[in-house]
Amino acid sequence: MREYTIVLDPDSEGKGFTVTVPALPGCITQGKTRKEAVERAREAILLHLEALLADGEPIPEDLPSVEVLKVAV
Repeated sequence: MREYTIVLDPDSEGKGFTVTVPALPGCITQGKTRKEAVERAREAILLHLEALLADGEPIPEDLPSVEVLKVAV
């Protein structure tokens, strides 16, 4: 069992979320609700890992804690 950090990015029009996985570049999905987005993230991560294994690629570990900051400009 592995754990990966996911980033939920709400749509500017309130129509759902885009989900990315920082440790797995290219692993992106979407969901209309937070719950759906998280469920789809699990599926996307599993498929991504299966593809890496099939290609003989190493399975990345999760990145150290992601820090999100706001910067005033």
